[in-house]
Amino acid sequence: MAKKEENRKVVAENRRARYEFRVEDVWEAGIALTGTEVKSLRAGQANITESYASSEGGGIVLINAYIPEYSNAGAFFQHNPRRPRQLLLKAKEIHKLRIAVERQGMTMVPLEIYFNERGRAKLKLALAMGKKHHDKREDIKKREWQRDKARIMRDKG
Repeated sequence: MAKKEENRKVVAENRRARYEFRVEDVWEAGIALTGTEVKSLRAGQANITESYASSEGGGIVLINAYIPEYSNAGAFFQHNPRRPRQLLLKAKEIHKLRIAVERQGMTMVPLEIYFNERGRAKLKLALAMGKKHHDKREDIKKREWQRDKARIMRDKG
């Protein structure tokens, strides 16, 4: 994934994912959305903190992502805010993700929803392994030591 990430507008970010999971690999996937969902995303409204991805049927589906109803549209055009959304990936990528989830016990976690430079809604999907409690404590110790080290270097020099 050596693409430029400069011209993108981040709509929703899952900050908790990097704390709860050890991210192994990151994929970029398109999302099959309706018109009112796209308008809500362009307005900057979405929440993916409690969402996850699962392999169902012939593809990968984003489950429990919250995209609220678009307020300027009529009741007939509205969508279900928590409906499962199909992720658009190539067949080889879907196969690799399924194998990693089934055989290695990994989890597919969404990291962020954004619009790329062409105006398409994309999802950054991570293949991750859940952290144990002692792993989380170890990360906190490392982060605190880096902070203290920077503070000491700033005061000394």
